[in-house]
Amino acid sequence: MRIETDLKLGFKDVMIRPKRSTLSSRAEVTLERNFNFLHSSTSWSGLPIFAANMDTVGTFEMAKVLAKEKIFTAIHKHYTIAEWNTFLDALAPELFQYIAVSTGTGKNDAKKLRDILDGHPSLQFICIDVANGYSEHFVNFLKETRKEYPDKVIIAGNVVTGEMVEELLLAGADIIKVGIGPGSVCTTRVKTGVGYPQLSAIIECADAAHGLGGHIISDGGCVTPGDVAKAFGAGADFVMLGGMLAGHEESGGELVEVDGNKFKQFYGMSSTTAMNKHVGGVADYRASEGKTVTIAYKGKVLHTIMDILGGLRSTCTYVGASRLKELTKRTTFIRVSEQENRIYTE
Repeated sequence: MRIETDLKLGFKDVMIRPKRSTLSSRAEVTLERNFNFLHSSTSWSGLPIFAANMDTVGTFEMAKVLAKEKIFTAIHKHYTIAEWNTFLDALAPELFQYIAVSTGTGKNDAKKLRDILDGHPSLQFICIDVANGYSEHFVNFLKETRKEYPDKVIIAGNVVTGEMVEELLLAGADIIKVGIGPGSVCTTRVKTGVGYPQLSAIIECADAAHGLGGHIISDGGCVTPGDVAKAFGAGADFVMLGGMLAGHEESGGELVEVDGNKFKQFYGMSSTTAMNKHVGGVADYRASEGKTVTIAYKGKVLHTIMDILGGLRSTCTYVGASRLKELTKRTTFIRVSEQENRIYTE
């Protein structure tokens, strides 16, 4: 046993200090990014935000809306091949670059991934998603996937430490998903005692990834547009959102009405709800590491997206970044003990 005494920070522990700026309007800020990847020859351009690969968020309906805005959706892995075919046949080919195919690490997962990509070879993004990216089995699956798809862009995670980011990049990943336990419906930290404050995880993992020419996605922990800005300011190349995109018309989850008010169900993919739905229940050897909540129905997701993008543009004007790419170079975090005045609550 050992103890690390260095302080680790989450989004609530900091704010971004404003700086002099030559920008006169938020309209002058460019949020689009252009990326080339470590192992793939694919080039990508768009808004570097992901809808999470949860079945209440990463839906085909979500992807249809977000792709038109040049935003990614990591499609959840529980759609059938027939459903994939119907969706992709109706999607404009130029929008395929905003779709990532999610997969687990089992033999059936590998076969399903192959079937999807064989039927639609123009899909370029694979998301290998597990809760614990530190297992040898996961790394081996990543290596085999890279051998089979040498020119696809492979996203792999989740991890929270620089040395594992480096191992996954060297094993064949292009983008590393960073985050263990920060999600709003994730209970890993309280069930297992394992985790890492998200802001520090981003800073350390981005440093490791960028040193090798790789990229990272900050996955989890964003509650407000300001948190998204902090993630980019800390060095994230992409930010993945779950709870912020849940509860919309395009989101999954059952829509219910209580006393005239509409709500949608939202749950973690390791929750009892998800495991009952997809694998017939929680296995005897494990515990649920997610919770199920109902959240107020939010209407169309595009309104929320515009709010997030508007917040990001405003952040950039406060620090003088004319492009989102410049934000991390112009970010100075200050430690704080409070974020906002909450005397009036909704």
